[in-house]
Amino acid sequence: MNEEDFKITNNEFLRQFETTLNGELAIIEYADQERKIFLTKLKMPKGFDDEETTNKFIEAVLAEIKENTNFRVMPTHPDIAKFMRRNRRKYKDLLPVGINI
Repeated sequence: MNEEDFKITNNEFLRQFETTLNGELAIIEYADQERKIFLTKLKMPKGFDDEETTNKFIEAVLAEIKENTNFRVMPTHPDIAKFMRRNRRKYKDLLPVGINI
């Protein structure tokens, strides 16, 4: 699966980014305040919770945020923070000024 395989929907009512994987919903919940988006929870459907698929989903959500908002990203969920830490150079510009992960 590539990042492009994920059709990301921003469900503003439930405050979560969503995609459907084989009929099951994968979500990243968020809270936003002061031009920052806090990625607080990650839920992957059973069978799609491997690291590779999870990373592709996170990557697609970060691309969605970068393309469609002017928000900075605060990765508060451990798996999302770990992904951003491993890909520091690529996502450095999404972090708020002065924040290191």
